[in-house]
Amino acid sequence: METPAAVAPASASSPITIHYRSTSVLPRLALSNMKRHLHETAAFSLVEVTLAMGIAAFCLITVMALLPVTLKTQQAGIQQTTANTICSQIVADLSADMRLPPGQMSKQFNLHGHWAAQGTPDILYFAKDGTFIPNSTNQSTAPPDSVFRATVTYLQPPVETTSLADITVSWPAQVDPLAGGVPAGKVETFAAINR
Repeated sequence: METPAAVAPASASSPITIHYRSTSVLPRLALSNMKRHLHETAAFSLVEVTLAMGIAAFCLITVMALLPVTLKTQQAGIQQTTANTICSQIVADLSADMRLPPGQMSKQFNLHGHWAAQGTPDILYFAKDGTFIPNSTNQSTAPPDSVFRATVTYLQPPVETTSLADITVSWPAQVDPLAGGVPAGKVETFAAINR
């Protein structure tokens, strides 16, 4: 930076002239003040960092606490969706069975003719993905790989135009609701099958 050295006297017709001389102390002093000022404001204090870490830890603990609840809700939703699919399969099979001529068997669950002949419910077992376990209709114990138990209760007597059934799908399959067991979850539907 330069400072004025001398000022020439001004006359009425001449402009004022200012002469500067160079000094090297002022630019260094101003630069060092500026560096120190920037250095002091560019950092966080230890208290600020500790508070920020505490708030972040509190938020993470809250989110982590919600994960088990979320996973349990998702699993229950998947099981209910699978149980509803099983109910739809049974209703479709019962509807197809009504249209079969005498002497033919139900193609999927072997439920042909149970509307009038069966006074007790039919029990069907399904795997985790909702597929029917072959030859598991009315077994006394649940197969080891079964997850869902479907209970088909026929409402007597069937009328000439409509047959009624109450279908309950519960899980786990080892718990028998008819014997007083309390399942972890269940889906129930009422089917009216036109003849």
